[in-house]
Amino acid sequence: MTRTMTRISATAAAFGCALLMAGCAGTNYDGLTQAGGSLFSAASLSDANVKQLSDQSCAEMDKKNTIAPADSTYAKRLTTIMNGLKNTGLPLDAKVYMTKDVNAWAMANGCVRVYSGLMDLMTDDEVRGVLGHEIGHVALGHTKAAMQVAYSTAAARGLLGSLGSTTLTALSSSQVGELGETFINAQFSQRQESAADDYSYDLLTKNGQNRQALVTAFQKLAKLDGGNSSLLSSHPGSAARAQHIQDRLNSGK
Repeated sequence: MTRTMTRISATAAAFGCALLMAGCAGTNYDGLTQAGGSLFSAASLSDANVKQLSDQSCAEMDKKNTIAPADSTYAKRLTTIMNGLKNTGLPLDAKVYMTKDVNAWAMANGCVRVYSGLMDLMTDDEVRGVLGHEIGHVALGHTKAAMQVAYSTAAARGLLGSLGSTTLTALSSSQVGELGETFINAQFSQRQESAADDYSYDLLTKNGQNRQALVTAFQKLAKLDGGNSSLLSSHPGSAARAQHIQDRLNSGK
């Protein structure tokens, strides 16, 4: 899909969210018109704008969470894990959040965050497979579109007012925090998820890492009760995706 088509899709999805939210909250035509202006600017956000939003959102998320110290077991494990994910061509900055939640995410600026709850559940190889998937969303441009939609959704909720792409620096700390939360809770399409899975598989292959662990990682996610994990709820179909990777392994491709 071309970048232009991606932006159109992002705008359409975000505008649909705006209409839905406006209907749920009671129609406010002034607010919707104001949000509509921001929706247009969000779809037109440049790579530099998206990076700036990602920088600000990641920094705000870091403030809200406890980061594992560099000399901690978690941080040392993450260093080992990331050493097996080289040759991405991306400026990656990976850290661990100390929380029992099972989650991981990456933003378009290369900000990669994994939760200690996920690391407690999985082996280093399995975490590496999951992070390869998250990095895939960045490399394939999915996170850029997700940030555009997150920006648009926040605007539709009246959280950003009429701010446009030329005044991104005017965002308050609370606005940036809300934007980051919206991004993290966003769902990618099944096609995007599958593409990111394949990216992780290929990246693991390139680095000579354990690809079978990507299968077992998805199997563990599939077993989580009721999809209570943030990672599972935003990454549907874990069992089917595990089978897809297993099929690739069996075929030798």
